[in-house]
Amino acid sequence: MKKCLSFLVFTFVFVSAFAQMDSSKLAPFQRYPTLPPIQILLSDSTTMYTKAQLPSNKQTLFMVFNPDCSHCQHETEEMIAHKDELKDVQIVMITMQPLWMMKDFISKYALADFPNVVVGKDIYYILPGFFDIRNLPYLAMYNKKGNLIGGFEGSLPIEKVIEILKNN
Repeated sequence: MKKCLSFLVFTFVFVSAFAQMDSSKLAPFQRYPTLPPIQILLSDSTTMYTKAQLPSNKQTLFMVFNPDCSHCQHETEEMIAHKDELKDVQIVMITMQPLWMMKDFISKYALADFPNVVVGKDIYYILPGFFDIRNLPYLAMYNKKGNLIGGFEGSLPIEKVIEILKNN
């Protein structure tokens, strides 16, 4: 009887200790699933674009990219090809690379022609840590209320992105 009681107490303590996940091990975007505290430098090299400038009541798609990344280039080409389906989504493209690379990327894909697209440099390196990014491109989608819908590392078919945005 004593062994049985000891076993039950041990099991209870063990299960209780691991029953709750340690929130400190979650990435910030998981602990705070709202729009991130962005501060990006635009291509004019003087203007900062911040979270306060994001349009309210509009879905937002963040794409963290590297201008040299072939997957990032492909994802951008897919977004441009589906620009009509994404016209009501605020797209914020963010890089950590030098401004000249970002400017070349903007020019190559004529991103300045899209009113719903903002491209900037994360000069404070906030987003890699916020999203716990390991692979690019990184896509984070937020609904009209500014709540996280999903975060995805690597290429994601644009049809899947559109479907996720439509369903939220």
